[in-house]
Amino acid sequence: MATLTIGIDIGGTSVRASVVDDKGAMLDTLRAATPPTADALEHCLDRLVGELVSRWAVKAVGLAIAGFLTRDRQIVRFAPHLPWREASVAAEMSARIGLPVFAEHDANAAAVAEYRYGAAARGHNSLVLAIGTGIGSGLILDGEIYRGSFGVAPELGHLTIVPGGRRCSCGKAGCWERYCSGTALVDTVIELLANGDWGRSALAADVAADPGSLTGRRVARAAADGDAVALAAYSQLALSLGQGLAMIADIFDPDLIVLAGGVGASSGLFLDEAREHYARLVTGAGYRQLARIRGTQLGEAAGVIGAAEVARQGIGATDPRFVTVSAPAPVRALGETGSR
Repeated sequence: MATLTIGIDIGGTSVRASVVDDKGAMLDTLRAATPPTADALEHCLDRLVGELVSRWAVKAVGLAIAGFLTRDRQIVRFAPHLPWREASVAAEMSARIGLPVFAEHDANAAAVAEYRYGAAARGHNSLVLAIGTGIGSGLILDGEIYRGSFGVAPELGHLTIVPGGRRCSCGKAGCWERYCSGTALVDTVIELLANGDWGRSALAADVAADPGSLTGRRVARAAADGDAVALAAYSQLALSLGQGLAMIADIFDPDLIVLAGGVGASSGLFLDEAREHYARLVTGAGYRQLARIRGTQLGEAAGVIGAAEVARQGIGATDPRFVTVSAPAPVRALGETGSR
């Protein structure tokens, strides 16, 4: 009988909770907007878990959290887009809902899922970039998550790529995620509209009529429809992504990079252009092997599936505080998107 766990992906914009089986299949899913306070967020998680538990025999819960966790993942020290600060989230939620709860960085959770069930299954040293409201990053070296000495590595979204650039919620300016994320797409469109006449752009007309309607998803839809402003915004995102990937290659030299998250799921709009920038900007361009770059196989579900897998491993581990990635399941068709 399959062991069912709940995976919850807690992002800066939305919370997604799913019952997941031991083959990575999502059986039941609920969504909610991310509340602004810690109490409200914990109540939201309690409510989502309670509703799912009423329908399924669940053994444990995994939380994919967009923030800094201690190496044992017991404390959420800081989350730029969430209200927790020095919070014992896993223990507090476990006491609240009456089930074992295991926390993980959201990008690490996505990396676990892609390595077990998706596009990173054949990677040796793999990097998963979860590009959504911000940028999360999960690095798998020889089958194990790399956390660094204090549990926060690799926090690539807050590398500075534009000195003195856009202010970031982390307190710095010019961070990579301020130019390569769903939030960045919105800011780029606003800047483009302020500095040019875009004629018949439907997106420009929509923003003029209702500025609050502008979201990263709206920009993605407009780009898919060929809107000039949206395509220009994605072109800037592609350049920023290529710049960041070149920096990452210089530091980690991975053989495989997987783009996950909400923006990563729309990689067909920018990935080829980003690859060209990456290949041009990397140190030793033309004289070294480049990482294969793939779009996600699991899409926006990667964080949820990975959180559920972390919970499943946690209840079977001798010391559940230190869950690593087990060997991948048999590889399914990968659906690679033009990797080189």
